[in-house]
Amino acid sequence: MTALLIADHDNKNLRPATAQALTALLEMTDAVDVLVAGNDCASVADTAAKLKGVRTVLLAENPKLAQELPEVLADLVVAEAPGYTHVFFPATALGKAAMPRAAALLGRSAVSDVVAVKGPKTFVRGIYAGSLLATVETSEDVVVGTIRTTAFEPVGEADAAAPVETVACPEADDGSRFVKFTETESDRPELVSAKVVVAGGRGLIDEAGFKALESLADTIGAAVGATRTAVDMGLCPNDWQVGQTGKMIAPQLYMAFGISGAIQHTAGIKDAKVIVAVDKDPEAPIFEVADYGLVADGSDTCRALAAKLAK
Repeated sequence: MTALLIADHDNKNLRPATAQALTALLEMTDAVDVLVAGNDCASVADTAAKLKGVRTVLLAENPKLAQELPEVLADLVVAEAPGYTHVFFPATALGKAAMPRAAALLGRSAVSDVVAVKGPKTFVRGIYAGSLLATVETSEDVVVGTIRTTAFEPVGEADAAAPVETVACPEADDGSRFVKFTETESDRPELVSAKVVVAGGRGLIDEAGFKALESLADTIGAAVGATRTAVDMGLCPNDWQVGQTGKMIAPQLYMAFGISGAIQHTAGIKDAKVIVAVDKDPEAPIFEVADYGLVADGSDTCRALAAKLAK
């Protein structure tokens, strides 16, 4: 059995999700090829070739692939799929958009958000917003799916680099077009890869509460996260959102301030190593998943911690 893994990258750097997904695929199959699809991304392919367990790196370059259009990526994956028993994407925004298209074009049922591997065709995945884990088995001859990369440790480097082969990209799909790319610059760590994350919810009440949260984050060098409710209230930007409809993260330390702990949010932090929760409600569900809890006002606690640590 041989798997095809679609690499996660930004055309310059290979993101950690690829090495984490590779760990999962090596538990399913005997060999893994990595598809690097982008534009002017040969350096990414060279980095992928150094990952332990990679048999071959397939490099496909096209200007439309640089813009992460799922239709274009799905067509490419379908063209390269013959001969593989497993075709998997990291469960990123692009992977979640492209995988269903690829599965439909291949005429296969998909397995999404794999968090553990029990066998070549038996997997564990979250259901009901991650509140339950289900073990599922597929009978498909080609298994197509996504991997929740935060559930797996990344592979290391190989002793020798795998070969890199160039593959042709099918004619670009015209069903969608790139409009613009907006990037927020920040001195803080990236939320998905940060080792320490501080996050706030509606319990921080207002912008002043989130300013206190940001002050704490800057003091300890942490990334900042938030609940969907806080985002909807306009207290913070959308790219801070953590949870089922936001980002899945797995920091070494996750500190939640004023977050009640709805299932949709806790689904995004299940793989955090240590969870610390601060909330005024002693019955808040967040305390059920927290390793350490403090019944207190989130904003006041943020200010007190930042002041203490700044000394």
